[in-house]
Amino acid sequence: MTKPKAAPRARYTLEFKQEAVRLVEGGQSIAAVARTLGVVDQTLFNWVKAKREGKLTGVDSKPVSAEQMEIARLRAELARVTMERDILGKATAYFAKAAK
Repeated sequence: MTKPKAAPRARYTLEFKQEAVRLVEGGQSIAAVARTLGVVDQTLFNWVKAKREGKLTGVDSKPVSAEQMEIARLRAELARVTMERDILGKATAYFAKAAK
């Protein structure tokens, strides 16, 4: 039997990691930020730990423009708002069904 190949490992820029850590340090839970950004909880926990130890590094040293950073921020915000909308829609349907 052949062993299935593992999915290719995701690579994140230093700016992405710093923004994710900033969200966690701003008071959001690791699980919520990880879910919003589409990363594994343990990965985000490792980034927070590395930041506290001063060892947070990125994949490449290629500079990221302000526009790219803004796009990444807006994508994360869109994912969060979409998730909130979906939750509200499900809650509305649940309570409408319960009211009958």
